[in-house]
Amino acid sequence: MTSSAALPEPRLSGDLAIWFIVGIEMLTFGLMFIVFSVARLREPALFEAGQATLDLHLGAANTALLLTGSWAAARSVLALRGGALKAGTRWLWGAAALGLAFLVAKSLEYRAKMAAGHDLDSDTFWTLYYLLTGFHFLHVAAAVLFLAGVAWLAPRRGWAGGGHATHVPETAAVFWHMVDLLWVVLFPLVYVLR
Repeated sequence: MTSSAALPEPRLSGDLAIWFIVGIEMLTFGLMFIVFSVARLREPALFEAGQATLDLHLGAANTALLLTGSWAAARSVLALRGGALKAGTRWLWGAAALGLAFLVAKSLEYRAKMAAGHDLDSDTFWTLYYLLTGFHFLHVAAAVLFLAGVAWLAPRRGWAGGGHATHVPETAAVFWHMVDLLWVVLFPLVYVLR
């Protein structure tokens, strides 16, 4: 005999406003990716020379940091939905720490590139490199602050147990996943594809 209990209504995680923000950000980055690709088609030798100076290993390590941060953000939401406030909070702090590690690594990369004479005004490649990765850097910084803020507030507000209680942590996780997805496109476009 089958149960006549209704299945819960499917819904987007987090606040609806975050999905508008995600859409706008994806369009913005999409346009920037197109500009980068067109510029590379127009100046292939210049872009190849610039890309040859980028550290693929560091880019891959940054990718691992962000993907692991996404995993931690997802684990936090699952823990909080299950009522595990301490575990959910620890996962949020872990995701924020991984984002912070990305910011430190990226800052060191910027410093090395600038010390080598590659700045925003060097040429088209470096202008677009700094605009794309810098804009992404700012988004990671915002996501780290968002996750850390939610991690700090979660135990104080009792954001656990599912339903509306996990609405804010889900919203933070959605923003983090967007930042991660953008890097998953940005890394091969800027560092790998020749």
